[in-house]
Amino acid sequence: MSAEILLEAKNLVKTYKRGRNEVVHALQGVSIRVHPAEMVLLFGPSGSGKSTLLNLLSGLDKPTSGEIMFMGKDITKMNENELTIFRRNEVGFVFQSWELIDHLNAVENVESPLYPSSIDSGELRTQAIQLLRKMDLMDREYHFPKELSGGEQQRVAIARALIKQPKIVFADEPTGNLDQSTGELIMRTMKTICRTGTTMIIATHNEELRRYADRVIRLSDGRVV
Repeated sequence: MSAEILLEAKNLVKTYKRGRNEVVHALQGVSIRVHPAEMVLLFGPSGSGKSTLLNLLSGLDKPTSGEIMFMGKDITKMNENELTIFRRNEVGFVFQSWELIDHLNAVENVESPLYPSSIDSGELRTQAIQLLRKMDLMDREYHFPKELSGGEQQRVAIARALIKQPKIVFADEPTGNLDQSTGELIMRTMKTICRTGTTMIIATHNEELRRYADRVIRLSDGRVV
């Protein structure tokens, strides 16, 4: 693992109001560092702050206070246009519920993050098919989501996250809707991708997934423990 720091969060605080009077302290002074090609698990029960932290690190949300340095740039200082470019060029996302587009087949779903694109359509199609084949989906390229199993849909979602060649992929409970054996297949796939140089940050409450990680960051009540 490189000593270089890819992503660093410093003293992140996130609070929000619930109802008229209640203030929720979702994160309370969280600081972490993530290195290139590292698989990091944000581990903790529901309500521990792991999904909130994932959303902040990926630029989907902004902290109440604190810094998030990505390759030396503080993304908390970026405006919405700059954040959109950051998420488009540097970040991939994998969600628990896959979030595939129903009316697009597998290869079209993989291509979708790059629409519109300056890449030649034939070249883009070739890249998408190659990624699906790496996911062991060579005979599923033109199947629609409803024709795929849960594990196949999740592998399509991983391929979609990788089409942009992001430096870092954020995954929120990527095995949460899968049975144990399929979940293990997904984690082995993500581990293989990580070894090729893509950093993975995965939020989970599943104790079994810890054995795949290079490092586990345990969260409880919005703090690292």
